[in-house]
Amino acid sequence: MSTIEYVKNFIKDPNIASITPTSQKGVREVCRKMDLSKKVVIVEYGPATGVFTNYLLKRITPDSIIIAVELNANFVDYLKNNVKDPRLKVHHDSAENIIDIVRSYGLEKVDYVLSGIPFSLLDEDTREDIVKRTSHMIKKSGKFLLYQTFFQKDEHLKVHLEDYFSKATDQYFLGNIPPLRLYEALK
Repeated sequence: MSTIEYVKNFIKDPNIASITPTSQKGVREVCRKMDLSKKVVIVEYGPATGVFTNYLLKRITPDSIIIAVELNANFVDYLKNNVKDPRLKVHHDSAENIIDIVRSYGLEKVDYVLSGIPFSLLDEDTREDIVKRTSHMIKKSGKFLLYQTFFQKDEHLKVHLEDYFSKATDQYFLGNIPPLRLYEALK
């Protein structure tokens, strides 16, 4: 998808987190927190044009899978038409339905959940609901890895992570435009 098309989607859809896709430096910084040397199940909330998806598909094992959950129909179509890999399962759905989506594959738990959805734009109940449902889907040794534009406030996300995960940390990452705030929540 061209930059112009991406920007048009951003303008039309208030659920898109950033006017530009995450940089390769940003992708590497987030993904370095995952062990991709063994079979993993990764859920990706808001994959957009697949910047993280493509990076991960090049690195995960042949028996791993990525379950991508995207609300924007244009991005869903783009992923289905341009990322041809049987390990990728694309859903035009909301992260709120993650339990049913994961169970549709005969799975109870996943290793990692990666999210770029703009939590600051969601109402408080929806934010908490997504974090709570996500915490139920992650294995004991798993992680919830989130990347947000840097202006994210703690009450938008970190307080919810601390309620449902044993440990939640955050850091700023300036190697992206716009800069990112990265969160890591451990089961």
